[in-house]
Amino acid sequence: MFAIGVAAALVASALFNVGIVLQALDARAAPRSLGLHLSLLRRLLARPRWVVGFVLGVIGIGPQVLAYADAPFVVVQPALALGLVIVLLLGHRMMDEGVTPRDVIGVSAIIAGVALLAWGAPAHNEVDRGWPSLVALVGAVSLLGLSPFLVRARWAERGMPIIIAAGCGFGATNIATKLLGDDVNAGHYANAAIWAAVGLAMGVVATLTTMTAFQRCRATTVVPVSTAVQTFLPIVLEPLFLVERWSSAVAYGAPIIFGLALALLGTVLVSGTSAVSELVAGAQG
Repeated sequence: MFAIGVAAALVASALFNVGIVLQALDARAAPRSLGLHLSLLRRLLARPRWVVGFVLGVIGIGPQVLAYADAPFVVVQPALALGLVIVLLLGHRMMDEGVTPRDVIGVSAIIAGVALLAWGAPAHNEVDRGWPSLVALVGAVSLLGLSPFLVRARWAERGMPIIIAAGCGFGATNIATKLLGDDVNAGHYANAAIWAAVGLAMGVVATLTTMTAFQRCRATTVVPVSTAVQTFLPIVLEPLFLVERWSSAVAYGAPIIFGLALALLGTVLVSGTSAVSELVAGAQG
């Protein structure tokens, strides 16, 4: 089941990353004045290419739920970053660039990091900490994702706050998806429906925020920061909403620490390369 979970995470990551490329191609062409307004999504929904990208992202939720159900959260999250390799290959092919040492180091670091996590992670026996903790945590991360809409100050609509908010929005979606999968496995379908609604709502908010970020900032900033936040913030917060049986972890968790560090380094390196960031920004569109 562990192998199935990791494989499902890789499928989900591929769908998410190809989808975001298709979405970004049209987002960059939309008027900047539409940023943080639902009219931006209405405009993009009229673009067939953007809709295809959105549908790929929605399809990716299925294997993501399966991944969370069959593999430890601390392994699934970094595994989702491996889809950046697909974007890297597409970027090099479309932009006719050679593979750089940065690319090799980044991809190698992600693969090595995920391998270390898979080897050193404890058995998949997570238990959530109960509704008060779950609601408080998801609510707090969701508020960070909603901050550009709630705080109508100039600083909140600038590049970096919007990028971080986008990462937090998708981070909240990832946590809600994890809890959705757990409740489905436990037969708690009413709870699962609630988490599905939360995940869907924050996914829409984070999509709008991300499209706005692409309008305001260089993709070399948007992609690595947003990807790192949405991938690794939930891992940092995991002790607040899940109880792991760390006694079964290899070498007292040392492989997990090094694996996370390598995966984070690789994610930032790969997502910040021109072949990835400019493709996502729609440089070829």
